[in-house]
Amino acid sequence: MTITKKICGTLLVSSAILFSHASFATTSAWCNSGNPLKFASIGWESGDFLTAVANYIAKNGYGCDTETITGTAMATETAMANNGLQIYMEQWVGRNAAQEKAVAAGKIKQVGGPIVGGAEGWYVPDYVIHGDPARNLKPLAPDLKSVADLAKYKAVFADPEDPSKGRFLNCPVGWTCELENSQKLKAYKLTDSYNNFSTGTGASLNSAIVSAIKRGKPVLFYYWAPTPLLAEYKFVKLDEPTFNQKCYTTLRDKANNAPCGSASSPIQIVVGMNAKFYDADPVLVDFFSKINVPLDILGPYLVDMNKSRVEPTAMAKKFFETHPEVWKKWVPDDVAAKVASSLK
Repeated sequence: MTITKKICGTLLVSSAILFSHASFATTSAWCNSGNPLKFASIGWESGDFLTAVANYIAKNGYGCDTETITGTAMATETAMANNGLQIYMEQWVGRNAAQEKAVAAGKIKQVGGPIVGGAEGWYVPDYVIHGDPARNLKPLAPDLKSVADLAKYKAVFADPEDPSKGRFLNCPVGWTCELENSQKLKAYKLTDSYNNFSTGTGASLNSAIVSAIKRGKPVLFYYWAPTPLLAEYKFVKLDEPTFNQKCYTTLRDKANNAPCGSASSPIQIVVGMNAKFYDADPVLVDFFSKINVPLDILGPYLVDMNKSRVEPTAMAKKFFETHPEVWKKWVPDDVAAKVASSLK
């Protein structure tokens, strides 16, 4: 009798432990406490898509009360550090001074890899180098391979406002990449050959590039991936010197008048989250850390968002319906079932 009672007691305790672990695996402590889960509005297609995907799963799979908050880059980073926001779905590591400071202070945690294989650099349309017989375009710079070749092709990329120099389309003023590219022009000794043209917005930069492509004209520009532009059109990324941390530091220092050339730092994209949220909710932290959308799947969605102006949430639903083999790996079965049911 005593042995039976002990066995039964052990089974009951074991069952309770297993049950509690099962509940823990699918229950958000943060959301169950009545706290809203606040996402940062990122403002570009890949970030907006990832935010919509994660937001939808958190709301419909984990029962969270979610919000997406718009703000300037500085306001967003400050809110992340102070727990005014909890989640930033596409954070590029080491590209924002405020972010770096908050991470070093332990106020922001970075997990996972929602996008792997991101890129950035200086690009030209493929037809500039190889031509395009279908459009009757002949190659204008057949030997162009690296930034070291650009000086001899300045006439190909002539600035319409100053034809004696080429035009390099830089990032908008105030972006981190605008400073880095301005320093690279110095490092690559191109300031006498090219005008540094900074567009007012990311949309203006995109429009200038697309306009040149549609007219079959040469254009030299900085860009990054994943983006609708690089997913839709064919470009060649110019070679740069191998990444060198010492030289890269000079590219980020506006006061340095003698920067040395280097490719930008290796790209790492993570999910940023407030440290208090990170400590409070291991269930959702685990979910966010598993999110990853392969580039070959992500690209077409970004193109559709850009061309059709489809809202990110609608595109997220299309993704859930089309690629369950991707997103169901991120969550327990019961959460996946709730998300799938919400789509009907």
